[in-house]
Amino acid sequence: MKVVYHDDYRTVYASDPAAAPGRMESILSELSGYELIEPEPAVEDDVLLVHSRSHLEYVKSLGVVYRIALLAAGGAIKAAELALEGEPAFALIRPPGHHASRDSSWGFCYFNNIAIAVEKLRAGGRIKTAVILDIDLHYGDGTASIFSAAPDVTYLHPDSRSREEYLREVEELLSSAEEADIVAVSAGFDRHIEDWGHQLHTEDYRRIAQLVKEYSESSCNGRRMAALEGGYNHKVLGKNVRAFLEGFK
Repeated sequence: MKVVYHDDYRTVYASDPAAAPGRMESILSELSGYELIEPEPAVEDDVLLVHSRSHLEYVKSLGVVYRIALLAAGGAIKAAELALEGEPAFALIRPPGHHASRDSSWGFCYFNNIAIAVEKLRAGGRIKTAVILDIDLHYGDGTASIFSAAPDVTYLHPDSRSREEYLREVEELLSSAEEADIVAVSAGFDRHIEDWGHQLHTEDYRRIAQLVKEYSESSCNGRRMAALEGGYNHKVLGKNVRAFLEGFK
């Protein structure tokens, strides 16, 4: 189990909650014992696999945001490549990405990290099919839009309102999903009982990750990766990520 991380993710590049000081540190403090792998930034051609030139130029105009957003996309790519080699991987990255569509972005996102990583593997002929499970509180409209015309990529976003129903829905979605070359998780932790969603408990993230692991081992040759999306209460964020990794490895 590898964690993809770069110290530049600590950079406070904006004033939004995803860029808040201490967010990365709250997670790192809980991850002793995990091997950290440093990624390279994505390049423009990677971004253009899923985004328009005009959107890339817009993000480029934002200065330091552009540099960190390229590094985040590169982190997701690295995690996907590790997963393809049989090593489960978690991309501890920011900015998040699932609200970034081809031509626009919002919700603290700039480039769609998961979409770029999946499409880079597809464009290179290394995979054909993928399942993306988004467990963030918010619907990943950018990811859904990018792959809306790609029948070989399935986007799943459970939205049940109770804790028990949500876990049941995750299990049902994965049990009914077809075989794929890789499963990728948009790992948001803002559904936690002490975060914006007021729904899940820390141990639920371990269970969700175990369900993904089981699906990947039965349907994806064990290939699985995840990338950080939301999660804003620094007091519990690191514990939630650690619980997820414990179930994922």
